Amino acid sequence: MRFLERERAALTKLLPGLDDGLRAVPLMTLEGPKSPGIRLFRESGGPGLLAPASLQGRGATALEALRVQRALGSRSPSLAVATTMHHFSMATLVGLSDSGEGLEWMLVQGVASDNRLLASGFAEGRSGSGILSPSMSATVTAEGVRISGVKRPCSLARSMDLLTASVMVPCEDGEGHELAVALVPADSAGLSVSGFWSSTFLAGAESDQVTLDDVLVPPELLVRTASPAGARLDEVQTVGLVWFELLMTGSYLGAASALVERVLLNDRVPEAERVRLLVEIEGAAGAVEGLARRLDESAPDESALADSLYARYSVQDALARIVPRAVELLGGLNFMTSDEVGYLAACSNGLSLHPPARVRMSAALAAYVADGPLTVA
Repeated sequence: MRFLERERAALTKLLPGLDDGLRAVPLMTLEGPKSPGIRLFRESGGPGLLAPASLQGRGATALEALRVQRALGSRSPSLAVATTMHHFSMATLVGLSDSGEGLEWMLVQGVASDNRLLASGFAEGRSGSGILSPSMSATVTAEGVRISGVKRPCSLARSMDLLTASVMVPCEDGEGHELAVALVPADSAGLSVSGFWSSTFLAGAESDQVTLDDVLVPPELLVRTASPAGARLDEVQTVGLVWFELLMTGSYLGAASALVERVLLNDRVPEAERVRLLVEIEGAAGAVEGLARRLDESAPDESALADSLYARYSVQDALARIVPRAVELLGGLNFMTSDEVGYLAACSNGLSLHPPARVRMSAALAAYVADGPLTVA
């Protein structure tokens, strides 16, 4: 079986036409601020990848979704990273629709059937905050909830149909507060998008600034999680985080795989070196596929979240070895005559920049293996 054959087959099966469409566009065009990648993703039905078939989605398994993200990362790292943020929000909504008794399923079906894109306004990317910490302030009124705040960077900022944001709201019984997920239409009065991402790397992800100034969210677009402030991770949050780690890891594996693929196709590189690189990256991919298979067998729990972090940090270390070696084997001529090698090498290092950072999770993981609860910094 050829390198990346399974991944690209999964992409073709679930999102027909997308791989061909991406392959027809030069890499550096796909990675630019005017990339057609997000449009191609939407046209292929990508927004419904994780939605069940019963809700007009593609019904992808965790293993299939992982392979799709790796295939996307090998074609366009920007698109893979941006769409992971959509899938993170979607997985959270699917989890709420599975566990709740409200109309969450209608939101999932609406996103899937209309190919709507969800941008994530969670605290991901905000220094000093946990990934699920509310990044917006909310005031409850008779009309709904009014939300103010800033999210930067926010992937899919210019193509989103809805922004998902975590907020704390009073419990319906009037005692205490609970975490809720607000879905904010992109055309809402008071929502604006402005420039933020000045780097040329991953510019195709549309990671700009989204500002909410007293934006009204009606009650039907507010999904309560029943998770009180300061509580341990509940079931729905755990689901979202495990999917985030799984698919983001797969996305960066894809970017590194694009470099490895170039090495494997280069007959001037000794066979022993090509096989050594192949073994290492497929070993890293195997660890993440093991996690995906576990998710397909049973619902994510606290131990699955811990395993997702172990796999993610392990892949980070593997990429730190694989990427420089691939660049070295490709040689100076490839590096000097094209931006692609240097670009892919830089992008592949981005996994370590996503929360939760290993240094911040060290104490939490040490406490967890000593039989304490798992907390996410």
